[in-house]
Amino acid sequence: MRTNYAKFLLVPVVAASLAGCGINSVPTAEEGAKAKWADVQAAFQERSNLIPNLANIVKGAAAQENKTLTEVIEARAKATAPNIQVNDSDLSDPAKMAAFQSAQNQLSGSLARLLVSVEQYPTLKSQEGYLKLQDQLEGQENRVRITLRDYNEAVRVYNTTIRTFPDIIGAKIIHGAKPMVPYQATTPGADTAPKLDMAPTS
Repeated sequence: MRTNYAKFLLVPVVAASLAGCGINSVPTAEEGAKAKWADVQAAFQERSNLIPNLANIVKGAAAQENKTLTEVIEARAKATAPNIQVNDSDLSDPAKMAAFQSAQNQLSGSLARLLVSVEQYPTLKSQEGYLKLQDQLEGQENRVRITLRDYNEAVRVYNTTIRTFPDIIGAKIIHGAKPMVPYQATTPGADTAPKLDMAPTS
């Protein structure tokens, strides 16, 4: 009778010990980081979805900017190419993350150059559709910045969890957890949303 009672008491003790060794905390932190990455991908996709509308407006009103516009369209194609996308299993792969970041930064740069170049077209800047689109792009750049910040925080929590005791036990032995790669700006100020001047020139 005592033996059975001792076994009965041992079960919650063992369960508590295992829970403290990363059984639950590691996958919880991992899923949190994956969810934040999904937000990052959605933000970049929504920004990408705005570019065809911008291209149509600029194409008709600023023919001289065709070279810059072509750069934006090509950069968008690269940034949305299937081989450049990062899924959940790639978040621990520095090379895949670097390729994704490079493509997104290239798109950001070409888009910024286009928006600056069309500042010299007062007629274009005064069009309601263009102003509305600039407003949407500015909002989307802010969302990208926020989702990247949230993702990096979730990665920090996950990476800290799998490296600290006692969670490191479960992380190494049970889950085989690997550190995730944070999103890093490759150019100075790339993590700050650009300010788009939407005021018509006089």
